[in-house]
Amino acid sequence: MKKLHKKIALVTGASKGIGAAIARELGKEGATVIVNYASSSEDADRVVSQILKAGGRAYAIQGDVSSNVDIGALFRNIMHQHKYLDILVNNAGVYSTNALANISEDEFHRHFNLNVLGLIKCTQAALDVFNPIGGSIVNISSSVTSFTPANSTVYTASKGAVDAITRTLANELGPRNIRVNSVNPGLVVTEGVHASGFFAEEFRQKIEAITPLGRIGKPEDIAPAVAFLASQDASWITGETLVIGGGLH
Repeated sequence: MKKLHKKIALVTGASKGIGAAIARELGKEGATVIVNYASSSEDADRVVSQILKAGGRAYAIQGDVSSNVDIGALFRNIMHQHKYLDILVNNAGVYSTNALANISEDEFHRHFNLNVLGLIKCTQAALDVFNPIGGSIVNISSSVTSFTPANSTVYTASKGAVDAITRTLANELGPRNIRVNSVNPGLVVTEGVHASGFFAEEFRQKIEAITPLGRIGKPEDIAPAVAFLASQDASWITGETLVIGGGLH
C-alpha cells in the first residue's frame, strides 16, 4: 500500500517549481492532492493532469494565501469536498534579492505578508478541518537561514520566521497529534529562482563551488522528503528542520 493512501493533502503555491514537484510526489504516494494556485490556472491544470495520468487523484483550487477572503473560501471548499484534511504543505512564497540600501517597506511587507502571515493564516484555517486523529504540516522554508547569503536580508528574515514558527507550532499542536516540520531547500532550479536574481551565473557558480555534492538542486530532489514527513513513516518526528542542499549549510 502506498504511504499516503486515502490521505487528503493541500499544497499551496503548487502550480510550478518545488510546489508542483511536491504535489506530483504526494499524488504518486496515494494522496488526493489539492493543487492550490494564486493566478496560473494553466500551470495548475498541467500539474493536475500529470498526477491523473500517473494514476493519482488531484484537482486545482485558486486562492491567494495572503488573502483572508481567499483562504476562507479555500478551506470551506475542502470541508465541503472532503470533511477533513490530513496534510498541509505551506509552500507558497515569494523571494527576491536586494542590497540593504535598496530594501523598501513594500518589499518587506510583500515577503512577510505571504511567507509568514500567509503561512500562519493558512495553518489557522487548516486546524478547523484537520482530521481528528491528527496529521502533518510541512512548511517549505529555505537553506538561506543556515548560510545567510548577502543581499537576501528580507527573504532570509522571513524564512527564519518560518523556522521559528515550525518549532513553536510543533509544541503547540503536538497534543492534537499534528506534526509540524520544515523542509529547507538549497538553491533549486525553478522559474521563480530565475526571476528572483538568485540564479545569476556568478551566484550559481559560487554556490556550486561550496556545495559538497557539487551541483544545485532540482524540485524532484525536495519532494520525496516532504512525502516522508507527511507520512506515518515520520510519526515520531516533529519540530524538525531538514536542510536539503547538497550538503551546504
